[in-house]
Amino acid sequence: MNDRRVVVTGMGAVTPVGNDVETMWDSIIAGKSGVDFVTKVDKEAFPAIIAAEVKGFDPTDYMEKKEARKMDPFAQYAVAAAKMAVQDAALTIDENNANRVGVWIGSGIGGMKTYEEQHSKFNEKGYKRVSPFFVPMMIPDMAAGQVSIQLGAKGINSCSVTACASGSNSIGDAFKAVQRGDVDYMIAGGTEAPISNMAFAGFSSAKALSLSENPKEASRPFDKNRDGFVMGEGSGLLILETLETALERGAHIYGEIVGYGATGDAYHITAPAENGEGAARAMQHAIDDAGISPEDVGYINAHGTSTALNDKFETVAIKDVFGEHANKLAVSSTKSMTGHLLGAGGGVEAVISIKAMEEGMIPATINYETPDPDCDLDYVPNEARKQNVDVVVSNSFGFGGHNVSLVFKKY
Repeated sequence: MNDRRVVVTGMGAVTPVGNDVETMWDSIIAGKSGVDFVTKVDKEAFPAIIAAEVKGFDPTDYMEKKEARKMDPFAQYAVAAAKMAVQDAALTIDENNANRVGVWIGSGIGGMKTYEEQHSKFNEKGYKRVSPFFVPMMIPDMAAGQVSIQLGAKGINSCSVTACASGSNSIGDAFKAVQRGDVDYMIAGGTEAPISNMAFAGFSSAKALSLSENPKEASRPFDKNRDGFVMGEGSGLLILETLETALERGAHIYGEIVGYGATGDAYHITAPAENGEGAARAMQHAIDDAGISPEDVGYINAHGTSTALNDKFETVAIKDVFGEHANKLAVSSTKSMTGHLLGAGGGVEAVISIKAMEEGMIPATINYETPDPDCDLDYVPNEARKQNVDVVVSNSFGFGGHNVSLVFKKY
């Protein structure tokens, strides 16, 4: 059977710069940072004192209070984003199509807050005080499970756990499920709520977090003075469906997903492969899968974590894949505003990439002040740029050597 065309018809987001897509997008284009002093852990206990937290989120806007209490925040964020995306797509899920609607939502860590709280109860009071909901609140696949339950989606239900590539892997895998005919619709993306003592401790010990004392300037991808990433949280989800069903429904089509590339570095547990070799292969695979040439790409939403090696080697990888065209490409990292949402990053950045294409606006890399000789591309410094874009690549790379590139195309 011929591969089916797959389009994006709905989007939802819960982020440090807004708890819906439009608020988030307005913040991104305005160059507004969601980074501030951390409140969800005691900042006096850690060398890093800042984070990009979700603000003003009330789960009971999207679910009953009783249900919310049985979900870790990472699942709450996903349910909220999924309900927004389904409403945005004007998609009715009922007995007529439920078996053809799937869910694929990635999370790198899962229910860290739940794990910490229940472990403390166990240590203090023994196993009988551990919640019977502990396991189903903690496991990373439960965001997909809860979305399926809440919305009645009975198609393939899965979760990619590939660290910071989880959201992008989930979108790519969902794309392929629709393309080959396993389902007609997918709710896909990533979610994460990692701002907890143990996660902060682990990343601090790994010397991965920015030690800046100025929240608004801490996340500075590609800048010479970058000193680590800023931990963020939230969720970004897409509704993917066949072009045929979208046209039949008269759905608004944001764009088309046309390429997915995924590779492994086989190199190191945390460091990227030398010269971004694995990242380059992921981008090339995605371009080949899309059936386009590198010159067709107008914008890359970079992984751009604000860490020394990632930003340097992603730049090298882009040059390897795009050659002379790399100098004409707009490349920006919206993590400069959202922080690094770990497993949710690819989902949120997919939403941003599609909005950039739809609106003809390329988000900036804010806090770009001092050029780095190793990072010498057009990073759209500090101010969003009005520019028509027909094809966008979104990159996500994760610990363990997971590399993912997605290609979106204007419909």
